[in-house]
Amino acid sequence: MSWLEALILGLIQGLTEYLPVSSSGHLAIGSALFGIQGEENLAFTIVVHVATVCSTLVILWKEIDWIFRGLFKFQMNDEMRYVINILISMIPIGIVGVFFKDYVEAIFGSGLLVVGCMLLLTAALLTFSYYYKPRQKEKISMKDALIIGIAQACAVMPGLSRSGSTIATGLLLGDNKAKLAQFSFLMVIPPILGEALLDGMKMMKGEDVVGDIPALSLIVGFLAAFVAGCLACKWMINVVKKGKLIYFAIYCAIAGLVTIILS
Repeated sequence: MSWLEALILGLIQGLTEYLPVSSSGHLAIGSALFGIQGEENLAFTIVVHVATVCSTLVILWKEIDWIFRGLFKFQMNDEMRYVINILISMIPIGIVGVFFKDYVEAIFGSGLLVVGCMLLLTAALLTFSYYYKPRQKEKISMKDALIIGIAQACAVMPGLSRSGSTIATGLLLGDNKAKLAQFSFLMVIPPILGEALLDGMKMMKGEDVVGDIPALSLIVGFLAAFVAGCLACKWMINVVKKGKLIYFAIYCAIAGLVTIILS
């Protein structure tokens, strides 16, 4: 992987991680176009996902600071309930990671047909959530957190947008738009960092996770994903507040059809 390819793929990851158009699907398409496969693709994917986590920490720093300040009060306050909801939302993705990781990795290498179909499913979810208008609730309940977490677990499929699935699910449940976007972006931090930690442990044990990818490509990809992620995260929160997800549904439908035709 050259540094230019890493730059392009890093920008794609940073933008599409927060926009409801599937970062994994777009990375799969971009990797296929550049002929990047196997361990090289896996190592790069891990790096750019960590970069987008860092961009979340920067953009949502006030919310993260609010959470930690409340936690150290050691009482059942709003901050503690928020953390409990995030922990609940992690249960489904944790089950997938422990019991179905090999199966998911096999799907990522199964070609672009799956990506195209999942992009169409993303378009359907976004369209349904746009037209369905339930009564809006002020707070995300534990039950809602679990259902949103199930949506996140399903979004391990390449082409099925994680942010699109979680945000659309929350909108269908009637959760507050602004709080939902923030929750959707914060709930993904622990799973991504956990995955990065596991792969780091593999590296310490001598397993080849990085492959032949140059260090410069990893650095360029990380920086590109971080900068693009900061811009996309801030913009997407405003988009969700205004409820303009239908435009992303149209894009996903077109991208899905083109991908299926070219697969």
